Amino acid sequence: MNPSIAVVLLAVVINMSGVGLIWPILPAMVERLNGGSIAQVATAYGAVAVVYSIAQFLFAPVMGALSDRFGRRRVMLVALLALGIDSIVTALAPNLFWMFVARFIGGALASTFSIAQAYVADVTDENDRAAGFGMIGAAFGIGFIIGPLIGGVLGEIDLRLPFFFAAALSFANFLLGLAFLRETLPPERRKPAPWHAIVPLAALWFVLRDRGLLLLGLALLSANTVQRGLESIWVLFTDVQYGWGTREAGLSLAVVGLSFFVVQGFLVRRVVAAIGEIAAVTAGFCLSAAVYLVLAFNTAGWVGFVGILPHVLGWGVAGPALQAIASRRVDASRQGQLQGSLTAIAGLAAILGPATATTAFAFFTSALAPVHFPGAYFLVGVVFLLLAAALPRFAQAGPGATPKGD
Repeated sequence: MNPSIAVVLLAVVINMSGVGLIWPILPAMVERLNGGSIAQVATAYGAVAVVYSIAQFLFAPVMGALSDRFGRRRVMLVALLALGIDSIVTALAPNLFWMFVARFIGGALASTFSIAQAYVADVTDENDRAAGFGMIGAAFGIGFIIGPLIGGVLGEIDLRLPFFFAAALSFANFLLGLAFLRETLPPERRKPAPWHAIVPLAALWFVLRDRGLLLLGLALLSANTVQRGLESIWVLFTDVQYGWGTREAGLSLAVVGLSFFVVQGFLVRRVVAAIGEIAAVTAGFCLSAAVYLVLAFNTAGWVGFVGILPHVLGWGVAGPALQAIASRRVDASRQGQLQGSLTAIAGLAAILGPATATTAFAFFTSALAPVHFPGAYFLVGVVFLLLAAALPRFAQAGPGATPKGD
């Protein structure tokens, strides 16, 4: 393995662990700072999640462009150091205002994953690039497993402890990069990016101009909105519906990470080869929709825990297959522009999902609700997942880009 890739992969594992260990305890942290009923906590937590996603949506293209201009190593190191400082600010936040400030900064700096992908593109040829991206996905999954599990355990000791631990990981990651990370973009290859490469809404125009890409983009938006919404209320929902604490929530998130690692690392290629991309999207999102329907009404914790596996199987296969279909609609010279547009769509979903999910959860757990129904959002998710399953079938194949299996 290329030494540069090995260092980047370790950086992704450490950084994702630092991010993931905050997730199980962030709702409880917001509750401590904000107080009020569970509905009020859900509203405040949703606002915190949306602020983070807005910052990520706005600044991720900018950070990527900066790495093109000033080099990967420099931008990566600055982001890692700043993330460590931001984790300390979050841990010491005396009120909700400072929590908002810290999460906005954290979202703006959450660019190490995309810069890691740029590292891989710099040091691999076209034949090895897909394998390199797959290794980054695996490293991401490992960090997702480790982080929430540690966060849930540390959160039982003290709610602020996971934030300090996340800061320590970021600083360790910074020192590791300072010592071993090498620059892969020499000065002669650096250039400022055009304005449309760093403005998310302008990037979306690339998808809107093509009917097929528009339908595929809407499917991606629907599926990602549902998934981001699930992530934003999972800890709150399992607390109300199952009586889980931070330990159980952290363990469940670790299982999610392990499941995604197995599904996307080993099963996607086999499933798509067996049934084709279109069928994989349809079957995968329909399976996830069935799980959502069960979660909406189920009150048994073990059923919710077991439901993680079929949901990840369905969504984990359908998501990559959907992106593969989209990639076949454009030629090689426009792949970068397409991936930038799809990234912008995913960023938009990260804003819409938490806002929708926490609003629905807050209302149906409040005194104003006509019926106490914590799982109401999952019924919305069923509709969006079925929409995501159907839309790709109406997207006409692009020139020379017939989806596999049709």
